[in-house]
Amino acid sequence: MKNRFSKLMAGATLGAGLSLGLGLGCATSASAQTMAVSIPAADHGWTGGVVYFTNREADSLRKAYPNLKIIVKTSPSGAEQASAIEDMTSTQKIDALVVLPQNSDELTSTLANVKKKGVFITVVDRGLKDASIQDLYVAGNNPELGRIAGEYFKKNLPQGDIVILRGIPTVIDDQRVKAFQEAIKGTKINVLDMQYANWNRDDGFKVMQDFLSKHKHIDAVWCQDDDIAVGVLEAIKQANRTDIKFVVGGAGMKDMIKRVADGDKMIPVDVLYPPGMVATAMNITAANLTGKLPVRGTFIIGAPLVTKENAKEYYFPDSPF
Repeated sequence: MKNRFSKLMAGATLGAGLSLGLGLGCATSASAQTMAVSIPAADHGWTGGVVYFTNREADSLRKAYPNLKIIVKTSPSGAEQASAIEDMTSTQKIDALVVLPQNSDELTSTLANVKKKGVFITVVDRGLKDASIQDLYVAGNNPELGRIAGEYFKKNLPQGDIVILRGIPTVIDDQRVKAFQEAIKGTKINVLDMQYANWNRDDGFKVMQDFLSKHKHIDAVWCQDDDIAVGVLEAIKQANRTDIKFVVGGAGMKDMIKRVADGDKMIPVDVLYPPGMVATAMNITAANLTGKLPVRGTFIIGAPLVTKENAKEYYFPDSPF
């Protein structure tokens, strides 16, 4: 099985001025430094994976960089995350901060104040309202996630009626949906309905129940997230609907990857949006902080299509997601 991070690097797009040559050999910095990591608490499957891979990477980096202190803090809400960051940066010297925001609004002003203290800021996934605050931005390729899913529908469902379950009202959700719609433009695929399901399996179940009651025939389902897909599949099962040919989700949940690997016709593929992206950001930030690889800019992680043929490369049975 290939290492998750080597797979991410292979599928990444580098922003202007950003070059990478990572490898975690043993390295030391001239003096002790501190890198703080602020992430959402595990409130659903994907963030559970984020927490898992973040803690695993923290252990690896502590061994690779003996003089680097790493603090990992999880927060259940945007307000609590802002408060935690303010506490960390006011009570001790932080040299770098890696942050996956709960949301952009509540953290932009907080991180602007942290930036004034000379802290190197790495933002992951959910961008800030003011991009000038960040020194480094690491994210999944949201337009590509939508495009790849749309291309699969275009190839495997040349005509038919589909429903779409969105995430939450955010820029990245808009990017995914727009790219999906562009990919199926000009086909005979008809979008019957589209609603937000909040990247949540319970909401996915409720929204899909609504779709099933409103539409007597549905050929396929696109949902942006594997947690949503879990709810969708349960709703289909309970309704005893046999008209739906397949469901395509996204993110790389191990249960979905296993179904792809096993040749499950209802889950023929998945589109990767890796929960290890915070770990990747930590890796790059540590290399920058210790002088091993000075870097600033944008690093976009690829969104490969997971198929039966390559699923084993993305299957991590020990992950909670």
